[in-house]
Amino acid sequence: MDHQTGEDRSILGGSECVRRLKGSKDSTHYLEADESRPLKVLHKVSESRYVFTSERGGPMSAAGFRKQLARWGVKAKLPFPVNPHMLRHACGYALANRGMDTRSLQAYLGHASITHTVRYTEMSPTRLKGFWH
Repeated sequence: MDHQTGEDRSILGGSECVRRLKGSKDSTHYLEADESRPLKVLHKVSESRYVFTSERGGPMSAAGFRKQLARWGVKAKLPFPVNPHMLRHACGYALANRGMDTRSLQAYLGHASITHTVRYTEMSPTRLKGFWH
C-alpha cells in the first residue's frame, strides 16, 4: 500500500513503500526493470504468494532476513558480522559516490535531519576526483 496515495502497490509492480522506524520518514522506492524482472521470475517459480519466503514457505520476517544475511556473511567468510543496516549504509555511500545530491539522498534514506545524510558524502574520498576536469 502506498503510504501517500493509499494505492495498492507491490514489489512486483515496480515499487515498494518503505516504512521506517526511529522517526525517519517513510517513502516509496521504485525498481528499475532490471531489478523487478528477476523478482517476478523468482515469484513465478515459487509455490508461494510471497516473493521472499522463509524456509517454511511463509513470508520472510525481518528477524528471518537478519539471520539469513548473517549466515551469508559467514559463508562468504567476511571478517565481520553482517547485518541489514550495513546494506542501508552501502546504498547511501554508493548513491553519494554516483553524485546524487544530498537532499535527494536524504529523502531516499528517509532521514529527518540532513546531518544524518551528510556523513555519506563526507566519507567519500573519491567524490571530488576529477572535479576540475
